[in-house]
Amino acid sequence: MTFSLEQHGISVETVLRNAPPARLYEEALAHEPGSAISATGALIARSGAKTGRSPGDKRVVETPEIMDDVWWGQVNIGLEDESFSQLRTQAREHLSQHDRLYVVDGYAGWDPEYRVKIRVICERAYHALFMHNMLIRPTRDELADFGSPDYVIYNAGRAAADTGIEGVTSGTSVSLCLQAGEMIILGTEYAGEMKKGVFTIMNYIMPRQGVLSMHCSANEGHEGDVSVFFGLSGTGKTTLSADPRRRLIGDDEHCWSDSGVSNIEGGCYAKVIDLDPRAEPEIFNAIRFGAVLENVAHDPVSRQVDYHDNSITENTRCSYPVEFIDNAKIPCVGGTPSNIIFLTCDAFSVLPPVSRLSPAQAMYHFISGYTAKVAGTEMGVTEPEATFSACFGAPFLVWHPTQYADLLAERIRNSGATVWLVNTGWTGGPYGQGQRMSISHTRAIIDAIHDGSLAQADTVDDPVFGVAVPTSCPSVPPEVLIPEKTWDDPDAYREMAAHLARLFHENFQAYADQASQELLDAAPKIPDSGSKARSGTA
Repeated sequence: MTFSLEQHGISVETVLRNAPPARLYEEALAHEPGSAISATGALIARSGAKTGRSPGDKRVVETPEIMDDVWWGQVNIGLEDESFSQLRTQAREHLSQHDRLYVVDGYAGWDPEYRVKIRVICERAYHALFMHNMLIRPTRDELADFGSPDYVIYNAGRAAADTGIEGVTSGTSVSLCLQAGEMIILGTEYAGEMKKGVFTIMNYIMPRQGVLSMHCSANEGHEGDVSVFFGLSGTGKTTLSADPRRRLIGDDEHCWSDSGVSNIEGGCYAKVIDLDPRAEPEIFNAIRFGAVLENVAHDPVSRQVDYHDNSITENTRCSYPVEFIDNAKIPCVGGTPSNIIFLTCDAFSVLPPVSRLSPAQAMYHFISGYTAKVAGTEMGVTEPEATFSACFGAPFLVWHPTQYADLLAERIRNSGATVWLVNTGWTGGPYGQGQRMSISHTRAIIDAIHDGSLAQADTVDDPVFGVAVPTSCPSVPPEVLIPEKTWDDPDAYREMAAHLARLFHENFQAYADQASQELLDAAPKIPDSGSKARSGTA
């Protein structure tokens, strides 16, 4: 059955719409150099020069209808409508030069009430298979009745953007027109741009309907209790939500409506650098026929993948349908969360392994989106580096972060959900002095959250961050729960705590003008030189 793209200004001889994975394998192997089939049956693809997202080249079209909605600045850089039109023309002309194109029609959002129809038009079979995995796949009847899409992604990534167009500063351009419902990709073949473009779209349209869009994973217990896990890369979001005793709702993007939590995506996009089948068997076993392995090195004879080889990029990844995870819940929807877990990898060894947050503290830490990374030098000198990403996903936000925080606070109040801050980072001293938090202790903490025992534990208030710290947790030594007790030098701990508190305050300056006094009062207290805690507005 032929399919026309004339309505999108594109004319080509052959359009393969929603082709099955087997056909897309054939297309990739025939037309895309570097493609191969791994020993476990996954399609191996290369994304070219770009092996990660290009956030500095992202633009949002400045149309009158959205000007008051968007959080303009470093995350959402404006683009004139005329410039977008020129980029669209360039993409259409490039795509029209091909003898074959691929179209993927699918949905964003498992909740039918908030489902969004997405159409992807691309020149690479690898991109089509990737989005076949990442969007929710329509049934044959749904595809027949798909109609006009709500949003169209034109992926002309092999063509460099015209830098002569006003507002285009490099050969890479990822531009989104929310009013027109169109996204244009030029100058990058990294597939993750499409995935996060869809998430950006959902981050705009969901809050307009009173629905909180979230950069988080989610799972469900046998009694129907739902937990959501927020966290930046390296905090354990995927690992801790992949619990064989609980059903996986999704690993990265969700919506929270009056009906409960629902996955936005139809698949998972996991980092596979140093993948260990013993530590992460669910991901390892999902890498089979239908999955896409991106930028991995492999043996040309055996086709065995070397997951430790970072010669192409550290950002090696795999895309696969969510049902490739054995304990995935299909459809990917759950009830109202009982527990909200913020994950942070605090390399300063200041934050407790677990603490309970008040609603105002939850908003503050949600907007802050804190974790810490370890920066290395040639001489081996390492120091923690604080990283803040609003709502644990700043690059994909459209509204001001306080809009999402207000929605979260409303959901917490209405649901009675408990909010936890879990530190998967360092204990007993900062990186280089202390040691990484025991994964067995962290899992015991998560288990105690889920069985309700941690909510019943006695707590003490952290003197700097003010959060409620449990004094006991099954299978966790009591002294581990209070950070200061794990340090050999209490004065050094207090100095480091004051340092981290100052970093929180400095970061929050960007949001203070739209924050309530209650939210400002939830900031950590910076101890003075006499180690007495004092409060301060952010």
